[in-house]
Amino acid sequence: MEPATAGRRVLVWDLPTRIFHWLLVGAFAGTWLTSDERSWLDVHARFGYTLLALVAFRIAWGLAGTRHARFASFVRGPRAVAAYLHSLVAGRPQHHAGHNPAGGWAILALLVLALVAGASGLATWLGGEALEDLHEAAATAMLVVAAVHVAGVVLGSLAHRENLVRAMVTGYKRARPGGGIGGPRRAVAALLVAAVAIVWSAPIPVPGPPETVTAVKAGKRDLRHAGRHRD
Repeated sequence: MEPATAGRRVLVWDLPTRIFHWLLVGAFAGTWLTSDERSWLDVHARFGYTLLALVAFRIAWGLAGTRHARFASFVRGPRAVAAYLHSLVAGRPQHHAGHNPAGGWAILALLVLALVAGASGLATWLGGEALEDLHEAAATAMLVVAAVHVAGVVLGSLAHRENLVRAMVTGYKRARPGGGIGGPRRAVAALLVAAVAIVWSAPIPVPGPPETVTAVKAGKRDLRHAGRHRD
């Protein structure tokens, strides 16, 4: 840990991590924008598949990725989180080249909630309507955590006098010598983009029983009672 003004600008966030971050933002926004209009179920489903694919990638990259992308580098216990928050309040913020302890917990929460929301949404359209409340609750909780995370980024940027949003775009932050990573990992980033492209280009069927799919194609909005319209 060092002051944000210490050291020089080094590459901290690899390209796969940055692409994952912004794709997650886009996919989550897409699920919200298409959640109420039932005729957009196929698009909503693809956004959901995208979320699940992104979570799977981030878990793998959190185990085998570059230094600051690994869970081991930023997942800390409650004491470390409390100490970091106390340093912010005291006006002497701890500086971390990668994610700070509080941000690390927010990332884990977002990954878990995205997994629950995506899996429960898929299960709901396969006939498990009992999971619909869980799907909506997980999505709402994800929105709340995302809002807290954004507030934390703004607060952290002000406290450390460092634009953290720009850092997640460029990959560069201030750190002591040796605090950066060796390269952007462009090949892995290309594989991630290709995987998401497959989700959006492959003939993935709309999830749900046949009568539900028929109702979607017909533009019906109330799919809960689509089964009553069977021939």
